[in-house]
Amino acid sequence: MMSKHPTIIELDMDELKDLLERTEAALDAKDHETIKAVVESYAYIAELVGGKNITISRLQKMLFGASTEKTAAVVGDGAEAEAPLAEAEDAATDSSGEAELEMVPKDEPPAPSKGHGRNGADAYHGAEKIEVPHESLRPGDACPDCAQGTVYEVSRPGVLVRITGQTPVGAKVYRLQKLRCNLCGKVFTAQAPEGVGSRKYDATAGSMIALLKYGSGMPFNRMEGLQGNLGIPLPASTQWDIIRAQARHLEPVYAELLGQAAGGEVVYNDDTTVKILELMGKRGRERALAEESVEDGGQQKQRTGLFTSGIISTRGGRRIALFFSGRKHAGENLKDVLTERAEDLAAPIQMCDALSRNLPGELETIVANCLAHGRRQFVEVAERFPEECRHVLESLSVIYRNDAIARKHDRSPAARLEFHQAESGPTMAELHAWLTRQFDDRLVEPNSSLGGAIAYMLRHWEKLTLFLRVPGAPLDNNICERALKKAILHRKNALFYRTPNGAHVGDVFMSLIYTCELCGINPFDYLTELERHADELASAPDRWMPWTYRETLAGLASPPAVPR
Repeated sequence: MMSKHPTIIELDMDELKDLLERTEAALDAKDHETIKAVVESYAYIAELVGGKNITISRLQKMLFGASTEKTAAVVGDGAEAEAPLAEAEDAATDSSGEAELEMVPKDEPPAPSKGHGRNGADAYHGAEKIEVPHESLRPGDACPDCAQGTVYEVSRPGVLVRITGQTPVGAKVYRLQKLRCNLCGKVFTAQAPEGVGSRKYDATAGSMIALLKYGSGMPFNRMEGLQGNLGIPLPASTQWDIIRAQARHLEPVYAELLGQAAGGEVVYNDDTTVKILELMGKRGRERALAEESVEDGGQQKQRTGLFTSGIISTRGGRRIALFFSGRKHAGENLKDVLTERAEDLAAPIQMCDALSRNLPGELETIVANCLAHGRRQFVEVAERFPEECRHVLESLSVIYRNDAIARKHDRSPAARLEFHQAESGPTMAELHAWLTRQFDDRLVEPNSSLGGAIAYMLRHWEKLTLFLRVPGAPLDNNICERALKKAILHRKNALFYRTPNGAHVGDVFMSLIYTCELCGINPFDYLTELERHADELASAPDRWMPWTYRETLAGLASPPAVPR
């Protein structure tokens, strides 16, 4: 039975390795693997605890996941009735309000959304629509009830919704009848139905595989098992062959997407980790030796880290998502994108966190830092400093609420700036004075966790408050962090890419799929049409963007005009 106060001993990594070697000889393989896992877990926790920036709450979140960061949940119900960050974002997406900004009461929480949680028939815009005429009556017929009036068609028909299940990738087997002449022996085979060609895998198959893999994180092996259980086998290797071929057809569109993203007014960037087996381990180190080294503190050091960078570019209400996986950081990938930017365009606004690796080198951008990152610094220490953090979080909730109101009423960038200067400027000025006073009056120890959070806000204040000086400057980098969840979902399920080429295929599909989601376009339909018109899009990829491909298809369907 474990004692209440175990003896604490100090071991370095060499001693732990020696211990593992001794247990390997004394124990069977299964027990040795268990002991090894326990030791590695201990070493990992010890490394985290030894970090100077770690706190108990942060360690808890790293091990067990983070809970909600709403202001009311962090500082309790004593907070004033200001809409917290998440509620403000929800309010910003609600377009039902028609009142003027001046008519919105500031001391009243937003009304709860109406509804019962079920989807009406109009929500199924991707469903097949089947018109069912009346079995015996037509418009203009005599009324069978009163026999005096005539019936007419009601503008709103009755609606029935039926949801059916099906395999992700379906199949049809066409059995073509064969007839043989009993005299000459010639065989006559029935023709395939119209529209059924010799190609085994339809364009829709590749689109569905790509959506499941890179849009929903379903690994090829899991898909293979599901399809096999449903009686339509689809090996993992076959899935890869299908989407690899489709990705080659999509390259012109991906390149065009990158070129249009380079002209964005606001760009967001960040990165997360990724595993690419060919670039890891011994082979990866050997490959890294042949690659360009990077500067680190004046010394040459080979970069061994692997990252998936997410870049969101916005212009004129249009949003483009790009993903890049490899050894480059987010700033280096952003530099590659902005290199394609037209010289006559002004420098874009760049939203990122305060890490230097997010900056695009010598290329000029108007840098804004993520206010949500600064806010999170206080969320993590709220349990130890509840009153101080309450003041900061409530102040920031005012800013997010004002931004939600401005977006809800579709204010232009200039009008939004003017509104923030009038409504958010005084709050931010008071917050800056309060933060400065904590150090000047020695109310907070600078080396404490609260002092670190305050120092972060003051150190990056100019970039955190760019929205008060530049039209169109965003508050935070949340849109890019949401985009990176695509890559994180894939990493959690499929675990890794095998080669850099496989990672690039994933980047291409993720970029197109998430751009469609940002633009409200059906990604399945979009990918399918691109595959069906691979020859056309290679010559004019700008006509096959998510926001133009429907017009292009309509032009292809309509007959050419006959000259007079």
